[in-house]
Amino acid sequence: MAMTFKDSSSDFKIIDVALIEPDPQHPRQNIDESSLKGLANSIQKMGVIHPLVVRPGNAAGRYTVVVGERRRQAAILAGEKTVPVIVRACAAAETLEVQVFENIGLGVRSALDAREMANAIQTIATRFDSAEDAAQHFGRAPTWLAQATAAANLSEKVTALLDSGKISSTGAAVQLERLAKKNEAKAEVLIDRIEQLPEGEKVSKKVVDNALSEASGGRKKKESAIAEAEPDGLAGPAVTALSASAIPPWEEKPEAVQISSARRRISQDKVRLVAELLGLDDGDEEAVLIRLIDEFLAQKNS
Repeated sequence: MAMTFKDSSSDFKIIDVALIEPDPQHPRQNIDESSLKGLANSIQKMGVIHPLVVRPGNAAGRYTVVVGERRRQAAILAGEKTVPVIVRACAAAETLEVQVFENIGLGVRSALDAREMANAIQTIATRFDSAEDAAQHFGRAPTWLAQATAAANLSEKVTALLDSGKISSTGAAVQLERLAKKNEAKAEVLIDRIEQLPEGEKVSKKVVDNALSEASGGRKKKESAIAEAEPDGLAGPAVTALSASAIPPWEEKPEAVQISSARRRISQDKVRLVAELLGLDDGDEEAVLIRLIDEFLAQKNS
């Protein structure tokens, strides 16, 4: 009986990247160019952090990628001559399974909490003389740096509400900070009402978004198609409470509002996916659009 990947031995090596060939049967056939450039920038700064997993190729001294095709391409783009690899025997019939399970994740890799990432990025940014220099270190625009570190600069009141679980997400907390900058009085009223929420109830990002939209002079959104219960003693639509068993904000159905035909064509699932790929906290269309514009301009200027 042939040895399985799980039972195969591992041999760590530093090898010439030119000796590694892509797997023509790999399920990932399309790699986003902008994300590849971002990874190449990371490799230029820190090198290849996670070794590729390769198997012996058909020709002596050559290897085929099992896991890490993006890293291989990004290393070449970054000008790396050698890369760290783990050589493991892997039957062709089992390779696809390994690739699928690695990309599914299943707990293999978990993203940092939004505030953890924001704090880490801000700590690195403080090493530079300016926000522009720090952003350039990450290969991004200064506006990206401001967004990426926003969760590290929450006020004490908003931080307390987030820690107590009365705000549904870090994204909602960041939006509340934005509201405070646009309309401090309106933000204070909303914060006071959130503080009065009974234990186990929280405010969704949608509510904060609506308040921010109103403060920005935007058209007031119509009531959500989802019936959301409001706690006793909190009159008015400013705060909508969600019980612990309510639908999470990232899975909420879209509001019943009149939108243009162009916006109706935007799939919220795609917005959430793009937000995840960009490392944003949730599927906020405005934040996604701003980030995509920054990425596009950064590429044009590079």
